[in-house]
Amino acid sequence: MAADMIKAMRIHSHGGPEVLTWEDIEIAPPGPGEARVRHTAIALNFSDINIRRGGFYQKDPLPMPLIPGNEAAGVVTSVGEGVTAVNPGDRVGYVGVGFGFFAKTGAYAQERNVPTERLAHLPDGISDVQAAAVMLKGLTASNIVNRIYRPAPGDHVLIHAAASGVGLILTQWCKYFGAVVIGTVGKDSKAAIARAHGAAHTILYRQMDFVSEVKAIVPQGVRAVLDGVGKDTFEKSMDCTAPFGTLVNYGNASGHVPPIDIMQLSLKGTLSMWRPGVSHFLGDPTRFKELCGELFDLVEMGVLKTVAARTYPLHEARQAHIDAEQAAFAGPVVLLP
Repeated sequence: MAADMIKAMRIHSHGGPEVLTWEDIEIAPPGPGEARVRHTAIALNFSDINIRRGGFYQKDPLPMPLIPGNEAAGVVTSVGEGVTAVNPGDRVGYVGVGFGFFAKTGAYAQERNVPTERLAHLPDGISDVQAAAVMLKGLTASNIVNRIYRPAPGDHVLIHAAASGVGLILTQWCKYFGAVVIGTVGKDSKAAIARAHGAAHTILYRQMDFVSEVKAIVPQGVRAVLDGVGKDTFEKSMDCTAPFGTLVNYGNASGHVPPIDIMQLSLKGTLSMWRPGVSHFLGDPTRFKELCGELFDLVEMGVLKTVAARTYPLHEARQAHIDAEQAAFAGPVVLLP
């Protein structure tokens, strides 16, 4: 079979949003163990921005040109030799295509060949946009509340960027467990969204000292801090965490957390600190599909309500990146091919 021509967003060098270019590329037929997926919804994650900037975890430079993106939903159009797990017409989603989540990007394209072991079937009750908006963010939240820190009823939990994609899921999940959520946000409109999804208190952290505001609500400190912001918030959060509390950093929206002297953990009240990574819990394809099933069940049950995603045409990914970097809007961003 001959290669086909499709459209994709590519970068030829690291830089600002302007390096994203809308191009024609060739795509080969699916190989053994692969399925061709026609993308219908592509997630924009902050990791895409970090990859574009060139400031992420890779030890060796990624080969250029590259197509950003690690997460998408779509429809199987054809399959390669030996494939029986999926069939043409199946609705599927994926998060990464290998153990090294950031090593094999390529979702910012109209179509893509994906190893079938990385594909999860989408239930009828989950739309393609919902799936793209919730998979990685929901699995990140699940990794935190089910494996690192499960809130007990009455626990006070501080969630930074509570109106972000992961933040809103964490807010709902913590409230579901009975926690009292304090959420930091950047503007009043985001505060309203965070409260609508379960935050009992909201703090405009750019205008207020969030440490003093938290201590005014819960003088003894919060039981846990869940932080996707990073550099601007993580160290300060130690000052509003209760003794024997837990701090979890899962994102770097403001930059990487600076090195921390381990002695600070005892001086601040004997704290535990975590930095989970997605590659570990996405590395087992069977486990990934099980986790997706659990997540989709909670979404269909209404426990986790997905925020209406802000959508952009894929060819307008530059503007989507600009808005995401400026934190202009709350909730997830999805690109539509």
